[in-house]
Amino acid sequence: MLNSSLLTIHSSPPTTWYRDLRICVCKMLHSVCLLMEITWNLFTHTYMFKYDSVHGQWKHHELKVKDEKTLLFGEKPVTVFGIRNPEEIPWGAAGADFVVESTGVFTDKDKAAAHLKGGAKKVVISAPSKDAPMFVVGVNEKEYKPELTIVSNASCTTNCLAPLAKVINDKFGIVEGLMTTVHSITATQKTVDGPSSKDWRGGRAASFNIIPSSTGAAKAVGKVLPVLNGKLTGMSFRVPTVDVSVVDLTVRLEKKATYEQIKAAIKEESEGKLKGILGYTEDDVVSTDFIGDSRSSIFDAKAGIALNDGFVKLVSWYDNEWGYSSRVIDLIVHMASVCV
Repeated sequence: MLNSSLLTIHSSPPTTWYRDLRICVCKMLHSVCLLMEITWNLFTHTYMFKYDSVHGQWKHHELKVKDEKTLLFGEKPVTVFGIRNPEEIPWGAAGADFVVESTGVFTDKDKAAAHLKGGAKKVVISAPSKDAPMFVVGVNEKEYKPELTIVSNASCTTNCLAPLAKVINDKFGIVEGLMTTVHSITATQKTVDGPSSKDWRGGRAASFNIIPSSTGAAKAVGKVLPVLNGKLTGMSFRVPTVDVSVVDLTVRLEKKATYEQIKAAIKEESEGKLKGILGYTEDDVVSTDFIGDSRSSIFDAKAGIALNDGFVKLVSWYDNEWGYSSRVIDLIVHMASVCV
């Protein structure tokens, strides 16, 4: 059972690990063992967890340093290992069942397998992977099999796009489509102009530029929904906001449908099978209204438009931090239930 399992987080940048950990501690589902790859002391970890410029100050449990390798969340201990090489981390000795690989470095099966050599039982990569099976909760997580030891939770954008695309394809069919994500700044971008060998535009200052970028999120939908393989592609615009992004999906439909019919179909699913994953709103919302929203995708009924009954633009919001981290935990919960 998951509530007696040990969940571990292998992470480098603090902007990824502390939101995963906040959700773990909030849900109190796990004993949590945390690995920090870099050499900051525990007081730095404590500060980064307690104070968040986007999600606010931690107010649920007292957080303090117990000793040189242990943080306390109330009475809940979190062990911190300062080991860079996953093979050297004593996952087996620690009793680790699930490792969340969120460094952004070990994203293929061979690299992520280093955690298994260290004694971990399962690895969930919190990023797209070129060869690990990808799962999106609400879309294809039921295809997970216990024999799979390394999986990917895909990307935050794929988690937003896939549930929406699934509903549209199931109800009306998608002939083809283009996606644009208007995406908040991430930790990989630069505060001021600097060199970027692979992506020159990506080296420009994130705080006052709109930066076109590539994304594999739309194509990745074809991996979790094979029926859409080759039918979707897309791009990204990085914009100077700190959190919450939005997907613009423009598709040509197989079956003619009015925009009202499309809205009704999405609303029905958001209140049914996809409740908690896909949301629906007719309010006059803006991006900050979704900070801290744990859903993967929130359809904005007023923002979309239709050219005709076969060609439509659909808009869906997502907290690319909190929503995605919530799905990482949900995927692990599902994996644990299957493995029992």
